[in-house]
Amino acid sequence: MTLSLWATLLAACFVISFTPGAGAINTMGNSLSQGFRRSIWGILGQQAALVVHILIVAAGVGVLVAKSPVAFEVIRYAGAAYLVYLGIRQLLAKPQAADEADAEEADVSATSPLAAAESRWSMFRRGLWVNLLNPKAIVFFLAFLPQFIRPDQPLLPQYLVVGATVIVVDVIVMWGFFALAAHGMRRFTRSVRGQRIVNTAFGVLFIGVGLLLALVH
Repeated sequence: MTLSLWATLLAACFVISFTPGAGAINTMGNSLSQGFRRSIWGILGQQAALVVHILIVAAGVGVLVAKSPVAFEVIRYAGAAYLVYLGIRQLLAKPQAADEADAEEADVSATSPLAAAESRWSMFRRGLWVNLLNPKAIVFFLAFLPQFIRPDQPLLPQYLVVGATVIVVDVIVMWGFFALAAHGMRRFTRSVRGQRIVNTAFGVLFIGVGLLLALVH
């Protein structure tokens, strides 16, 4: 891959990663509820899903999914249902009393009052499913990746470069922007009222994205 082509890929990856979606919502929710440092586990789960999407497209299975209405619809509705489930769970989350929410402000890895400490595996798994159950991501990568792959050159090194660039950029944006931005709002979660507002906001966002995934073709 030439330097100019890689630079184009890099710029495109940043634009795509900065586009708000379920992954960004999940990252911000994790940063608010579990702390900035621990939010990385959800981000890693999301990256694992991106690796799966890239492998699916590279193996040619993405074409089958894109051309199979049944497979596409099953994955689409499953993903939408999962996002709505996450939204409802967020809406029903019970705030803690203010005196229980007095965490160390300097410790960015401390658990916020929005929720009890969630295991790393649970955060990883949720991030994985949030990105994995999105058939439009497969279709997107199916249209996106070939623009940076030259069939007349060895494919494996090219897919490795593309995959590494996509993942590194997404981690930088998710952790360095969305998680950091959400962490700056943690002061508002020190009160029960603030917790309810944040829970409601993220619950509605998850449900909204889920409904869009289900209804917008």
